[in-house]
Amino acid sequence: MRNRVQELFGIEYPIIQAGMIWCSGWELAGAVSNAGGLGIIGSGSMYPDILREEIRKCKAATSKPFGVNIPLLYPDIDKHIQIIVEEGVKIVFTSAGNPKTWTKILQEQGIKVVHVVSSSKFAKKVEDAGCDAVVCEGFEAGGHNGREETTTFVLIPQVRAATNLPLIAAGGIATGKGMLAAMVLGAEGVQIGTRFVASVESSGHTNFKNCIVNSQEGDTILSMKKVMPVRLVKNDFQKRIQEAEDKGATKEDLEQILGRARAKKGMFEGDMNEGELEIGQIASFVKEIKPAGDIVREIWVEFSAARKAVGEL
Repeated sequence: MRNRVQELFGIEYPIIQAGMIWCSGWELAGAVSNAGGLGIIGSGSMYPDILREEIRKCKAATSKPFGVNIPLLYPDIDKHIQIIVEEGVKIVFTSAGNPKTWTKILQEQGIKVVHVVSSSKFAKKVEDAGCDAVVCEGFEAGGHNGREETTTFVLIPQVRAATNLPLIAAGGIATGKGMLAAMVLGAEGVQIGTRFVASVESSGHTNFKNCIVNSQEGDTILSMKKVMPVRLVKNDFQKRIQEAEDKGATKEDLEQILGRARAKKGMFEGDMNEGELEIGQIASFVKEIKPAGDIVREIWVEFSAARKAVGEL
C-alpha cells in the first residue's frame, strides 16, 4: 500500500535524498531515483548555467522522478526558478526563506512544492502557503539548522499535530529502523542527507567522505548561531569560530572568519582543516562508502524487517 509521499512524487519508496550543497549533483540524484527513492539536485552551490546542465544530465540518467532543492536566500533564485520551469522539473524542495514567495508560481507550472522547516510554527506557515508537503528537520541534521535546537523525534509529532500535509522527517536518520521510528511518530517519508554524502555517486570530495566514515560520536557541533546555525565537523576552522563565539564575537566578526567559499573548500575541494564541513550527527554511524542504490535498498529492506518485527511484538 502506497502512502501520500509515495503517491505525491510517484516513487517506489518514501526515501528522499536531501539536496545538499557540493554533494548532491545529477549523478547522486539519478542513482537514488533509479533505485526507487527520490533524488534531489542541490542547487545552492550552483550557478544558473551549471544547474541547467545538472538537470539535463539527470534527465538523461533516469526516467524516474527527481527534484531540485532551492535555498530561498540564493541570490539568483529567479534565474534558478526560470531554469527549473524551462527544463520541466516537476518537484522542488525549498528551504531557508518564506515559502509564500514562490510556491504558487511554481505550482502554476505543474510543479510540486515541498518546504523544509525546523518548528511546528513554521510548518503551519507552510500549509498556509499552499505547499504540497513539508519536511520537518531536527537539529541533528547537518548543514543549516533551526535555532530552536529541537530534536527530530520531538519535532515530528509536534509538526504532525500542527498540519495535515504529507510529512517527511529529516535529521539523524540513516537506517531502516530510524525510518520506521520516524513513521511511527507521524512521518510518511524520510529525507536523508549524511548517509548519501558517503556514497560513490556523491560529488563530495573523497577526503570528506572518508571524514564521515571515520567520525566518532561528538565530532560534530552546532556553530555560528549569530550568522545562521550550521552543524559542522570539529576542525581547525570550526575551533576558530568557537573561540570567537566564546569571546563574544559579533555576526560581522564571524562572517569575516567564514569568508567566501569556505564550504566549497572543505566539502568539494577536500580541505579537512580549513574547510566548512557540514554533516549530521548520524555521521558516526556511517562506516562505509557505498553506491547510492545499495543504500536505498538496504534502508528499505531493514525498514520492512523492522516493521514486521515490531508487528510480531
